[in-house]
Parts: sequence; structure tokens; C-alpha cells
Amino acid sequence: MLDGIFTGLTTAVMPFNLLMVVMGCFAGTFIGMLPGLGPISAVALMIPITYGLDPASGIILMAGVYYGAVFGGSTSSILINAPGCASTVVTAFDGYPLAQKNQAGKALALAAYSSFTGGTVGAIILLFAAPALASVSLSFQSSDYFALMLLGLTAVAAFSGKGQVIKALIMTVLGLMIATVGTDVTSGTTRFTFGSVDLIDGVSFLLLAMATFALTEVIMTVLKGQHREEEAQVDMSRLGSMKLSREEVKEVAPTIARSSVFGFLIGVLPGAGATIASFLAYGLERNLASAKEKLKFGKGALRGLAAPESANNAASTGSFVPLLTLGIPGSGTTAIMLGALIAYGIQPGPRLFVDNPDVFWSVIISMYFGNLVLLILNLPLIPYISKLLVIPRPILIPLILFFSITGVYLVSFNTFDIQMMVIITVAAIFLKLLEFPMAPMLLGYILGGLMENNLSRALTISDGSFSFLWERPLTLTIASIALLVLVTPLLQRLWQHYRHKPFSSPGAEAAVNEGEG
Repeated sequence: MLDGIFTGLTTAVMPFNLLMVVMGCFAGTFIGMLPGLGPISAVALMIPITYGLDPASGIILMAGVYYGAVFGGSTSSILINAPGCASTVVTAFDGYPLAQKNQAGKALALAAYSSFTGGTVGAIILLFAAPALASVSLSFQSSDYFALMLLGLTAVAAFSGKGQVIKALIMTVLGLMIATVGTDVTSGTTRFTFGSVDLIDGVSFLLLAMATFALTEVIMTVLKGQHREEEAQVDMSRLGSMKLSREEVKEVAPTIARSSVFGFLIGVLPGAGATIASFLAYGLERNLASAKEKLKFGKGALRGLAAPESANNAASTGSFVPLLTLGIPGSGTTAIMLGALIAYGIQPGPRLFVDNPDVFWSVIISMYFGNLVLLILNLPLIPYISKLLVIPRPILIPLILFFSITGVYLVSFNTFDIQMMVIITVAAIFLKLLEFPMAPMLLGYILGGLMENNLSRALTISDGSFSFLWERPLTLTIASIALLVLVTPLLQRLWQHYRHKPFSSPGAEAAVNEGEG
């Protein structure tokens, strides 16, 4: 192992490979900033460029583009509420409200620090524990994944305001319903397509995210009359300081540490990826917050921004564990990278770090350099990137519309997706006016497909019996935690109700009346 690390370090610090890291991070950051494109598009664009490079340099370049795109995707989420990629949707929940409070500089700086820490922690764990983590991810079975998805759905309360749990649950069910549209993976039959060929592949997550966030925000801005240039200039006149106070650092430091480790562990699981990690980390952080702190989430909480940003970058690094050690892509982006590795004649799997140690270890070591490059590149650029906010709204709104619609169209080259996006936007505006939260719907959609597939497999293995929930200790443990998370808020509310219930004896009533007199 030490020989392999030394070989990888020697390969990674070659001037040409360091240049690939810088180029990849730079290109990925700017592609990630464009709403709708994201890391999959960014890595796909790099494939023709990598054909002329040796395997180590090519994969280092694509890895740099990958986490650069995830890093850059947070910028458009924070500044214009248009997520650059799926894994930065959660960043918009608290990042955009901070930008509206004239704290865009602070939000972007915190996102940069959180992303750097998450990526660095992930790279360090990956360096020392990749082979061991591969066996852990292999031990997860369908029943364990189903229990994990149940645990994720219990975080729905984290995406609802006070007194809005029922609305959040309704939106979660709506998300689960949307996830069932298309072709059933297990049986191959089409469901809820209404005879339309365009719905056979289901509804795209990118389409759903852009419709419910970017387009809905733009239309709501116009409906409220906030699109006038003079009003926009008053709101956006100050971009705020980039500095974090000592109290703010103390507040977010434990969050970043927790979310980095948690995000990496979620990223290690094949098929989970950075998007699920960011949602779960946000839910975990809000559930750990005090009652007073919970009220700040969704309105510009620093912990609400730090958690998903740390988790999605750590998960991006973690997704390389199943790719490199098992040959299983952990996300859509790593699936493209798997194809690139095979095109080079390299077979990812348990023998990769024996047969091709230069590729295996150089990619891992380059991740640390990449996160350092991203921090050095992005921090000085924040004052200039933030200038996006002072673009007059009459110009900015058409630009957001253009990039959102173009980003969705470039994924499928199908005009039906644009029509579907308009329909979902109209429905989202109606729901938003009724104060229904959008985030639980996205959570339900993301977890719905994985949940259904793993439930089908688990039921097949157990001959249609739900006994799989308690037969495996790991499944039982995760399901028990999910149940505990679900009932804890209810038990807390009952406890507070009985604790503050007035004592109703005649003597007590007389004393109260006398005191009032």
C-alpha cells in the first residue's frame, strides 16, 4: 500500500498532471455555475479531450471537472436560486435567503470553506480506507438500502416550517408519486405514461428541480412586482462581507465535521451519490438543532448552508470508492468515468490498485490538490462572482429563464421536457401560494425510485414477506433509528403539552384569581 501511495504521489505531482487538476477544477467550476448543466454534462464534455492523454492524466482531469462542477454548482444556487446541479439543490434552501439579506459574500465564502473541508476529509479517508470501505459497501443488501431510504424519508420534518408537517408529508407523497411515472425497472411495464412515449423514461430530476426552484422563483418575483430595476438596485446594492465571525465559525465547525464524514459514508454506497447525501445531511443537521435554531432553517441558517455543501463534496469523493475498488459507479457522473476507464483498457475492480497503482492512487491524491486549487481559485473570485447580483433584474430574469430552459433541453434534446417544465412550474406556483414546501417533494422523488427497486428485490428474496425488516441486524438497526426519528418530535410535543398543562385544583384556581385581582 505504501509503495502504491508513493507511486500515486509521484504521478500526481508531475507538472502536466498538476496542470490537469487546475484546468479540470477551473472548467468544472464555470460549467457547474450554469444552471442545469452540472457534473454529468461537464465530465461528458471532457471525454473527447482525454482521448489523447495517458490514463492517469485523463482520469485526473475528469475527477477535477467532477468536483469542480459540484463546487461551482452552489454559486448559482446561492445567487439566483437556480441550482447548478442536483446535488446543490439543498444549498439554495438557506444560501439564497442569505443572498437576499445582502450576505451573498458570506454565503459564498462559507460554501467554499465547507466544500473544501468536505472534499479534503473525503480524500484523506479515501486514501487510507478505500480497500476496507469497499468490503463495507459490498455488505449492504437491498433490505439495508430500503431501510436507509426509510430513514431518509423521516427527515421530511426538516424541510417543513412550524406547523407545516402535514403539508410536508403531502408533498413527500406527491414526490413519491412522480417517481413512479415511467418504466418499472423490475417488471419492465410502463406506468402512468398516459400513452406518451416521452414519459417512458419518467420525469427528469433536473427538470423537476429547475421548475420548482429557478422558474418558480422568477415567476414569483414578477408576480410580486420585484422585477423593476429601481427596486432591484436597492435590494442588491450591498453584497456583504466575506468574513465569518469567531462565533459563526464555532457554530458551523461541528456541522461541517459531521456532514463531511456523513456525506462521505453515504457517497461510498453504490447508487446513493451526492444529491441524497446533501438532503440527508441537511435533515440530520436540522433534527440535531435546538428548537430556536430550527426556526432559522430555510431562512438563511449558516448551519443549513454548511451541512449540504460539506456533504455533497465529501460524497463526490466517496463515490470513487465503489468506482475504483468494485467497478460499480456510485452516480451518473462516475458511470461516465467508468466508461472512460474501460475505453483506456483499464478494468476497475478489486485488482485495480494492484495492476494500475499509478491510476488508482494518483486520482485519490489529486483530489486533495484539487480541493486546494478550488479554494485558491474561488475565494479571490467571490467579489466578482457576487456582481451577478447587481445585474438589473429585467436583464437577469430572462438570463435565468434562458439557462434553465436550455439546461433542461440539452439533457434530452426533447421539446416535451420544456412543456412539462412549464406545467410543473404553474403547479408549483399554485402550491407555493398555498405555502406548500417544495423540498419534501424533491426528497420523495429522489428516494422514491431507489426505495421501490430495493423493496422489490428484498421482497423477492424473502418470498413476499416483510420479515426482511428484522431478519438482518443491520436492516433492523437502520429501521429502528428511522422509527425513532419519526416518533421523537411527536413524543417531544406530548411531553411539552403535559409539562405546561395548568394544574386544575380549586385551590390553585383561587390563588390564580386572587393574583390577577
